[in-house]
Amino acid sequence: MTGWNPAALPDQSGRVFVVTGGNAGLGYFTVEQLVRAGARVVLAARSEERATRAMESVRRAVPGADLEFVRLDLASLASVREASARLSALDRLDGLVLNAGTTSGSARREVTADGNESTLQVNYLGHFALAAGVLPALLRTPGSRVVGLGSLSTRIVPLDPDDLQSTRRFGFFRAYAFSKHAVHGFVLELDRRLRSAGSPITAVLAHPGFALDGLSSPRPGVIVPEHPLAARALAFGAQGKNRGAAPTVRALLDPRVRGGQFVGPRWSVVGRPVLARPAPSSASESFGRHLWDLSEHWTGTEFAVG
Repeated sequence: MTGWNPAALPDQSGRVFVVTGGNAGLGYFTVEQLVRAGARVVLAARSEERATRAMESVRRAVPGADLEFVRLDLASLASVREASARLSALDRLDGLVLNAGTTSGSARREVTADGNESTLQVNYLGHFALAAGVLPALLRTPGSRVVGLGSLSTRIVPLDPDDLQSTRRFGFFRAYAFSKHAVHGFVLELDRRLRSAGSPITAVLAHPGFALDGLSSPRPGVIVPEHPLAARALAFGAQGKNRGAAPTVRALLDPRVRGGQFVGPRWSVVGRPVLARPAPSSASESFGRHLWDLSEHWTGTEFAVG
C-alpha cells in the first residue's frame, strides 16, 4: 500500500486512544503523533511521575494536547483490573495500543505475584487481561481497533508453544521472544474471533523494526539522544523511535489496513510503514486457540468477544 505519509496524518479530532507505556520510547512518540493529529490520548503507565514528564513534553511539542493518565502496572493483574475499570468507563475508545513492555531483565527466571513468568506477563498476559477488560468501551465505538506490538525477535527464536512460561529452560531473550510470539498469536486470534462474531472491532499487528532511543528526536527529560559519534555508529540498520512508532500509528489509523494484517518498516528494520508478514508459527490458528485457552487460565480472565 502506498500513499501513507507519517508526517501528514488524517485528522483525528474527537477520537480517543489509549496507549500503554505512553511515557517513554515508542509509546511516547505514538502519543505525540496521535495528539498532533488532533486525538485525545490516555497514557496508561506504571509511573505517574514519568507519565507527567511525558505529558509535559508532549504539550511543549503540541500545545493544547488533550492528554490523561491512568495508572497501569502490567506486572500486577489487580492493577490491570483497576485500570480496565477506569478505561472501560470511557464514553468512546477508538483504539487500544498494546505498546508497553520490557526489553531487558534478569538472567534468572522471575515470577510475578500472580505466578507468571514476569516477561510474559508484562509484555503479553497483562495486555490480554486489559483488552478483555476494556472491550465494552471498544464495542461502544464503531470502527475501533486494537493494535499489538510484535517484534523481529520472533524470526530469531523458534516458538515453543508448550514452554511459554519458560519453566523448562530460561534465557531472557528467549523469554522476550516468547512474549512477542504470544502478542502475535493473540492479536491474530483476536481478529479471527472478532470477525467470526461479526464484530465491528478489528485487531492489527505492528512492529517498529530496529528502533533506538539514541537515534530518536530528543525530548528533554523523556528521550535522550546518543552522543553524535555514537549515533553515527548506530545509524546503519537502525532508526529512531520517532520513526519506529510510524508502523503502530499506521496500523491504528489507516482505514486501508485490515484486521489481521501486520505493519512494519519497508526494509524490515528501517523505513516507511508497509505491510509485513508475521512468523508463521505464532500466526497459526492452532497456536492462537492454544494460547487463548492458556491466557484465560493464567490470568483468570474470561475473554468472550461475541
